[in-house]
Amino acid sequence: MLPPVWVRRLVIAPAVVVLSVVLLVTLPVWLIVALAASPFMPGHLRVPRLVFLAIAYLVWDAAALVCLAALWVASGFGWKIRGPAFQRAHYVVTGWFLDALFWLARWSLHLSIDVVGTDPDTGMPGRPEVVVSRHAGPGDSFVLIHGLVNWFDREPRIVLKASLQWDPAVDILLNRLPNRFISPGRTRTASLEQEISDLATGLDDNDAFVIFPEGGNFTPHRRTRAIEFLRSRGMKEMADRAEGLRNVLPPKPGGLFTAIDAAPDAGVIFVAHTGLDRMVTVRDVWRELPMDKQLVMRFWSVPPEEVPAGEQERVAWLYDWWARIDAWIEENRPQSRPLGTDWSVRHKVKAQAR
Repeated sequence: MLPPVWVRRLVIAPAVVVLSVVLLVTLPVWLIVALAASPFMPGHLRVPRLVFLAIAYLVWDAAALVCLAALWVASGFGWKIRGPAFQRAHYVVTGWFLDALFWLARWSLHLSIDVVGTDPDTGMPGRPEVVVSRHAGPGDSFVLIHGLVNWFDREPRIVLKASLQWDPAVDILLNRLPNRFISPGRTRTASLEQEISDLATGLDDNDAFVIFPEGGNFTPHRRTRAIEFLRSRGMKEMADRAEGLRNVLPPKPGGLFTAIDAAPDAGVIFVAHTGLDRMVTVRDVWRELPMDKQLVMRFWSVPPEEVPAGEQERVAWLYDWWARIDAWIEENRPQSRPLGTDWSVRHKVKAQAR
């Protein structure tokens, strides 16, 4: 259960700041201990790199909290925090901190990110977009939002899980911006769709409404449960189509279609990625980290006039796209990268599909 707001603001957030200061001061000690443990662990300096990243993330979180506190004071102790100037300031801060986070990731995890396909810049610049992404592996939503904010200068509105509010910086920052935290399975469908409709209404030329229609990270067990759920509800055709999807969960169309109806002038961008797929359990994460690999993101842009109008046609259209994403993932498995290669993030945008 998520703690009440006052606990998150007055207990958890200050505790993170204090803990980060303690860990930063004692960082040399932790790194020496990690180096001593390295000979007993597989991987190239696995333990020191992960210890450094964990402490750096906590310090990153604390720095964000301090910056957000300064913005709150500057806004008149929250008086103008929802005004256009401070909303823009929060998006700028989002870009700064995500850029810093991915600098740390590429330095400590040896991670590169390639972007291919028709992204928000090359699809139709100056048009609002509904961004529809698969969900798999830790941090994939961070990668997508980093790309939208820092590469394409978009202001995302995101539908995301309420459990992410355990992170105090994410909690405060995203609750100040037009986003919606939801609790899958606990929110009534009508209420959820109304929240999504409100969030997607009024998108302007640099906005991007972001939704993950699978509702959670892909795991084989979740895939089986989702197919069984479809069959139990009499949705035989959707269940049959979902049986053919090997790398993605069957999409839940309600929220996406609500967003499309609320933003009829927006294009739709489908997003697939590989590189984080195998990180399902804690054991998987330990085995895969440090990554030393390339993460590839694939964008497909659909103009609004090509989105079907009827519900059945839309369901078939969505499953057709999900099958295309599934096939692309199958053909583009993650690639390991030798440690001697360039550590810079390679941002390549190609107008045509490979």
